[in-house]
Amino acid sequence: MNKFLVVVILFLGVVVVAFSFGELETIVLTLQKAHLSFFLLAIFVQCMWFVSSGRMYQSIFHLLGVHEDVLTLSRIATAANFINVVAPTAGAGGVALFAAEAKRRGHPAGKATVAAALFILLDLSSFLVVLSLGLIVLVRRNDLDAGEISASAILFATAMVFAFFLYLGYRSAEKLGNLLAKFVRGINRVVHVFRKKNYLSEDRAHEYAHEIADGFSGLTERPISLVRPVLWGIFNKSLWMLVLLCSFLAFEVPFSGGTIIAGFSIAYLFLIVSPTPSGIGIVEGVMPVALSSLNVNWSQAVVITLIYRAVTFWVPLGVGAWAFRTLHKERAELVS
Repeated sequence: MNKFLVVVILFLGVVVVAFSFGELETIVLTLQKAHLSFFLLAIFVQCMWFVSSGRMYQSIFHLLGVHEDVLTLSRIATAANFINVVAPTAGAGGVALFAAEAKRRGHPAGKATVAAALFILLDLSSFLVVLSLGLIVLVRRNDLDAGEISASAILFATAMVFAFFLYLGYRSAEKLGNLLAKFVRGINRVVHVFRKKNYLSEDRAHEYAHEIADGFSGLTERPISLVRPVLWGIFNKSLWMLVLLCSFLAFEVPFSGGTIIAGFSIAYLFLIVSPTPSGIGIVEGVMPVALSSLNVNWSQAVVITLIYRAVTFWVPLGVGAWAFRTLHKERAELVS
């Protein structure tokens, strides 16, 4: 499977290069207009995004009665993002890191598990708000096609399923445990075709359900307070739209507010529904096409995409590697 993903990524990269080679001269002219100041501003905005993500986590932890400083949560969140990229497990690796760090700091692991799961759900909810604006722009420009509609439907269905599981855990640990156990049995039946041993444990499914229920047991505020982290999520998306704006300004490419909103919405949408971690290869292939449909020159769209992804993907990946290393070092020193 990993080899197949590598092939897909390389294929998409070759496609982008092949289509761009014919306009290589235009790309060079675009690069000659580059303003380093806007690139540095984009990196500064990305640093603000790190802190804002920690603030969103802090607001969620506060709802569950757990108090932790913003910088610590920002570091853990950045490390969790790194884990989810290098070892993609549908976000489970990042959730496990939060649980382990919470336990090390004297907080209930169940609450950290719920907080990390709520973050994923509320982050999706905040993006749905931004996505609705992007879809409106596409409809007004007659650029909405089946790809965006299908991806939006998948995203909405994912959010609903995620919300249902959390709600079930909030209401009844037993019901959630039974439902998770059914999924485990189904997965194990499929795995039995290739191997005799069970791939997942039904007992662990029930334990996980009780962890979620225990995490919700300390809910200290009304559910309406979930609006606050959603607003932080929208602010996070606004920061990444600002990075995209800086990418346009860095190369003196004309744009409108609708172009920024719709371009970001499509890029982030396929980042979420992509089968590759953080949309590697997929976003790089889709985003130039999306920007071109919004009347951006193709060669300029390619350059803008590369700068945008450098700031919003490669910079967080590097910072995440550093954050994960420092957390691992702290745990090792504590054990020794």
